[in-house]
Amino acid sequence: HMMMLMLILLLLPVAFLLPPGAGIIGGWDAKPHSRPYMIALSSISLSLYPSLGFRSAPNTPHIGLGFHSKITVYLGAHNIRKEEPSQQVISARRWIPHQQFNVETNNNDIMLVHLEHKATFNEYVRSIRLPLVQQQVPPGTLCSIAGWGWTNATSGHLSATLQEVDVVVMPNATCNYVQYNPSMMVCVGDPKEGKGSFQGDSGGALVCGRTAQGIFSFGSEDGTPPMAYTRVSTFIPWIQETMRRLQP
Repeated sequence: HMMMLMLILLLLPVAFLLPPGAGIIGGWDAKPHSRPYMIALSSISLSLYPSLGFRSAPNTPHIGLGFHSKITVYLGAHNIRKEEPSQQVISARRWIPHQQFNVETNNNDIMLVHLEHKATFNEYVRSIRLPLVQQQVPPGTLCSIAGWGWTNATSGHLSATLQEVDVVVMPNATCNYVQYNPSMMVCVGDPKEGKGSFQGDSGGALVCGRTAQGIFSFGSEDGTPPMAYTRVSTFIPWIQETMRRLQP
């Protein structure tokens, strides 16, 4: 029982960082605090808020964020440019990237973030359910993504409020990237919908139903779908093992 409690509390703060240029285009303002599992990060070396989801990929080199930076985690936010009473601000104690992360192939593109102290769960801050081990998301499933990223590809405008957009899961064959690995990845976004409705994802979290099934990993150079997401269900054993190692 204690193990589950720790797992939830530690999973919530895991966040995802994106290369600049990715964002939610053709999305809309999320209902404030309707996604209490979403968090934002800032770091002294960055001084802006890349947006993130519930869990992280070690894509930090893309935006020049070193592992030695001081990272601050913002939970319970809707507008990241305001000091909202709902926000909890907690420092990250350490980052735990997957030992087999490969920067060339994007295999094992996942990371956990350990907070300095537990977050307080309430209506603004809550964890999200993880999938069962090796659970598959059938092609055609309608899911959603959210984030505080770029809302306009040309102006580079960064949204202050949480944005969201619906996306569809595609067959693996749709992601004809050399480095696409179906055992570790989910293919997301209909190429026919084009660039306007979906350019990457600044949130990281691919949510299907009420379950976090994916973490944004990589996509095409010009931001058109489909995109490759880390398949969370593959990494449940790694997450559980990592949590066990973190037990005091």
